[in-house]
Amino acid sequence: MYDSWENLKENCIKCKKCQLCETRHNVVFGVGNPNSEVLFIGEGPGENEDLQGEPFVGRAGKLLDKMLSAVDLSREKNIYIANIVKCRPPKNRDPLQEEQQACMDWLRNQVKLMKPKIIVCLGRIAAMQIIKADFKITKEHGIFFDKNGVLLMATLHPAALLRNPAQKPGAFEDFIKLRDKIKELCDHTY
Repeated sequence: MYDSWENLKENCIKCKKCQLCETRHNVVFGVGNPNSEVLFIGEGPGENEDLQGEPFVGRAGKLLDKMLSAVDLSREKNIYIANIVKCRPPKNRDPLQEEQQACMDWLRNQVKLMKPKIIVCLGRIAAMQIIKADFKITKEHGIFFDKNGVLLMATLHPAALLRNPAQKPGAFEDFIKLRDKIKELCDHTY
Protein backbone atom coordinates (compact mmCIF):
# COMPACT_ATOMS: atom_id res chain seq x y z
CA MET A 1 0.00 0.00 0.00
CA TYR A 2 1.29 3.41 -0.95
CA ASP A 3 0.83 6.29 1.46
CA SER A 4 0.26 9.02 -1.11
CA TRP A 5 -0.99 9.57 -4.62
CA GLU A 6 2.37 11.08 -5.62
CA ASN A 7 4.33 8.08 -4.30
CA LEU A 8 2.02 5.66 -6.11
CA LYS A 9 2.27 7.56 -9.41
CA GLU A 10 6.05 7.92 -9.14
CA ASN A 11 6.45 4.15 -8.71
CA CYS A 12 3.87 3.27 -11.37
CA ILE A 13 5.71 5.37 -13.97
CA LYS A 14 8.82 3.21 -13.41
CA CYS A 15 6.90 -0.08 -13.78
CA LYS A 16 8.46 -2.94 -15.75
CA LYS A 17 6.16 -5.77 -14.59
CA CYS A 18 5.19 -6.85 -18.13
CA GLN A 19 6.34 -6.52 -21.73
CA LEU A 20 4.08 -3.50 -22.38
CA CYS A 21 6.79 -1.33 -20.81
CA GLU A 22 9.04 -2.07 -23.79
CA THR A 23 6.79 -0.37 -26.36
CA ARG A 24 5.17 2.45 -24.39
CA HIS A 25 5.82 6.13 -24.85
CA ASN A 26 4.12 7.06 -21.56
CA VAL A 27 2.60 5.32 -18.59
CA VAL A 28 -1.02 6.48 -18.51
CA PHE A 29 -1.60 6.66 -14.77
CA GLY A 30 -4.93 8.50 -14.82
CA VAL A 31 -6.50 11.93 -14.81
CA GLY A 32 -9.01 13.87 -12.78
CA ASN A 33 -9.73 14.63 -9.15
CA PRO A 34 -8.20 11.90 -6.94
CA ASN A 35 -10.43 13.08 -4.09
CA SER A 36 -13.65 12.48 -6.02
CA GLU A 37 -16.15 9.81 -5.08
CA VAL A 38 -16.57 8.47 -8.63
CA LEU A 39 -13.90 6.47 -10.45
CA PHE A 40 -14.16 5.56 -14.13
CA ILE A 41 -12.05 2.61 -15.27
CA GLY A 42 -11.29 1.88 -18.92
CA GLU A 43 -9.42 -0.98 -20.51
CA GLY A 44 -6.11 0.60 -21.47
CA PRO A 45 -4.51 3.45 -23.38
CA GLY A 46 -4.74 3.74 -27.15
CA GLU A 47 -2.25 5.46 -29.41
CA ASN A 48 -3.26 9.05 -28.55
CA GLU A 49 -3.31 8.24 -24.84
CA ASP A 50 0.14 6.63 -25.02
CA LEU A 51 1.56 9.68 -26.80
CA GLN A 52 -0.07 12.22 -24.46
CA GLY A 53 0.09 10.24 -21.19
CA GLU A 54 -3.59 10.80 -20.39
CA PRO A 55 -6.59 8.46 -20.67
CA PHE A 56 -9.41 9.06 -23.17
CA VAL A 57 -7.97 11.92 -25.23
CA GLY A 58 -8.89 10.74 -28.74
CA ARG A 59 -12.29 10.56 -30.42
CA ALA A 60 -13.63 8.18 -27.76
CA GLY A 61 -12.44 10.58 -25.06
CA LYS A 62 -14.24 13.50 -26.69
CA LEU A 63 -17.46 11.46 -26.73
CA LEU A 64 -16.92 10.46 -23.09
CA ASP A 65 -16.41 14.11 -22.11
CA LYS A 66 -19.68 15.07 -23.85
CA MET A 67 -21.58 12.34 -22.02
CA LEU A 68 -20.00 13.32 -18.70
CA SER A 69 -20.83 16.98 -19.26
CA ALA A 70 -24.47 16.13 -19.98
CA VAL A 71 -24.78 14.77 -16.42
CA ASP A 72 -22.68 17.48 -14.71
CA LEU A 73 -19.51 15.43 -14.43
CA SER A 74 -16.02 16.33 -15.62
CA ARG A 75 -12.51 15.01 -15.26
CA GLU A 76 -11.41 18.46 -14.09
CA LYS A 77 -13.83 18.62 -11.14
CA ASN A 78 -15.58 15.57 -9.82
CA ILE A 79 -14.40 12.27 -11.29
CA TYR A 80 -11.16 10.38 -11.81
CA ILE A 81 -10.40 8.21 -14.85
CA ALA A 82 -7.94 5.31 -14.81
CA ASN A 83 -7.43 2.12 -16.80
CA ILE A 84 -6.95 -1.58 -16.10
CA VAL A 85 -3.54 -1.46 -17.83
CA LYS A 86 -1.39 1.66 -17.71
CA CYS A 87 0.57 1.04 -20.93
CA ARG A 88 -0.74 0.71 -24.48
CA PRO A 89 -1.06 -2.81 -25.86
CA PRO A 90 0.51 -2.93 -29.36
CA LYS A 91 -1.92 -1.99 -32.16
CA ASN A 92 -4.61 -1.34 -29.50
CA ARG A 93 -5.24 -5.08 -29.07
CA ASP A 94 -7.08 -6.23 -25.94
CA PRO A 95 -4.71 -6.42 -22.98
CA LEU A 96 -3.64 -9.99 -22.26
CA GLN A 97 -4.74 -11.53 -18.96
CA GLU A 98 -1.14 -11.53 -17.66
CA GLU A 99 -0.80 -7.83 -18.55
CA GLN A 100 -4.03 -7.05 -16.71
CA GLN A 101 -2.84 -8.99 -13.67
CA ALA A 102 0.57 -7.26 -13.71
CA CYS A 103 -1.18 -3.88 -13.58
CA MET A 104 -3.96 -4.64 -11.09
CA ASP A 105 -1.93 -3.66 -8.02
CA TRP A 106 -1.57 -0.13 -9.40
CA LEU A 107 -5.35 0.13 -9.83
CA ARG A 108 -6.06 -1.48 -6.45
CA ASN A 109 -3.81 1.11 -4.81
CA GLN A 110 -5.55 3.93 -6.69
CA VAL A 111 -8.89 2.63 -5.37
CA LYS A 112 -7.54 2.30 -1.81
CA LEU A 113 -6.23 5.86 -1.81
CA MET A 114 -9.35 7.32 -3.48
CA LYS A 115 -12.00 5.35 -1.60
CA PRO A 116 -14.64 5.95 -4.31
CA LYS A 117 -18.31 5.33 -3.57
CA ILE A 118 -19.02 4.47 -7.21
CA ILE A 119 -16.85 2.79 -9.85
CA VAL A 120 -17.94 2.90 -13.50
CA CYS A 121 -16.34 0.39 -15.86
CA LEU A 122 -16.03 1.61 -19.43
CA GLY A 123 -16.49 -1.48 -21.58
CA ARG A 124 -16.41 -5.24 -21.41
CA ILE A 125 -12.77 -5.80 -20.40
CA ALA A 126 -12.92 -3.46 -17.41
CA ALA A 127 -16.27 -4.91 -16.32
CA MET A 128 -14.97 -8.48 -16.56
CA GLN A 129 -11.96 -7.58 -14.44
CA ILE A 130 -13.74 -5.39 -11.85
CA ILE A 131 -17.35 -6.62 -11.61
CA LYS A 132 -17.32 -10.30 -12.59
CA ALA A 133 -15.47 -12.54 -15.02
CA ASP A 134 -18.57 -13.49 -17.02
CA PHE A 135 -19.94 -9.95 -17.34
CA LYS A 136 -22.11 -9.46 -20.44
CA ILE A 137 -21.78 -5.79 -21.42
CA THR A 138 -24.74 -5.70 -23.81
CA LYS A 139 -27.08 -7.25 -21.22
CA GLU A 140 -25.75 -5.93 -17.91
CA HIS A 141 -24.68 -2.35 -18.64
CA GLY A 142 -26.39 0.21 -16.43
CA ILE A 143 -26.97 -2.25 -13.57
CA PHE A 144 -25.42 -1.44 -10.17
CA PHE A 145 -23.59 -4.16 -8.23
CA ASP A 146 -22.52 -3.76 -4.61
CA LYS A 147 -19.03 -5.03 -3.81
CA ASN A 148 -17.74 -4.41 -0.30
CA GLY A 149 -19.83 -1.24 0.05
CA VAL A 150 -18.76 0.22 -3.32
CA LEU A 151 -21.29 0.44 -6.12
CA LEU A 152 -20.03 -0.87 -9.44
CA MET A 153 -21.63 -0.25 -12.81
CA ALA A 154 -20.51 -0.76 -16.39
CA THR A 155 -21.44 1.09 -19.53
CA LEU A 156 -20.53 0.62 -23.15
CA HIS A 157 -17.04 1.79 -24.07
CA PRO A 158 -17.07 5.12 -25.95
CA ALA A 159 -15.01 3.57 -28.78
CA ALA A 160 -17.73 0.92 -29.21
CA LEU A 161 -20.33 3.71 -29.40
CA LEU A 162 -18.33 5.35 -32.20
CA ARG A 163 -18.35 2.05 -34.10
CA ASN A 164 -22.05 1.45 -33.40
CA PRO A 165 -23.89 4.77 -32.84
CA ALA A 166 -27.23 2.95 -32.41
CA GLN A 167 -26.02 2.00 -28.91
CA LYS A 168 -25.56 5.63 -27.78
CA PRO A 169 -29.08 6.05 -26.31
CA GLY A 170 -28.64 3.00 -24.07
CA ALA A 171 -25.26 4.23 -22.89
CA PHE A 172 -26.67 7.68 -22.21
CA GLU A 173 -29.40 6.08 -20.06
CA ASP A 174 -26.55 4.54 -18.02
CA PHE A 175 -25.14 8.03 -17.43
CA ILE A 176 -28.58 9.27 -16.29
CA LYS A 177 -28.77 6.37 -13.81
CA LEU A 178 -25.25 7.23 -12.66
CA ARG A 179 -26.16 10.89 -12.14
CA ASP A 180 -29.17 9.88 -10.05
CA LYS A 181 -27.09 7.45 -7.96
CA ILE A 182 -24.43 10.12 -7.38
CA LYS A 183 -27.09 12.56 -6.14
CA GLU A 184 -28.36 9.86 -3.79
CA LEU A 185 -24.97 8.77 -2.38
CA CYS A 186 -22.31 11.40 -2.82
CA ASP A 187 -21.43 14.78 -1.40
CA HIS A 188 -23.19 17.92 -2.55
CA THR A 189 -20.13 18.90 -4.63
CA TYR A 190 -21.52 17.10 -7.70
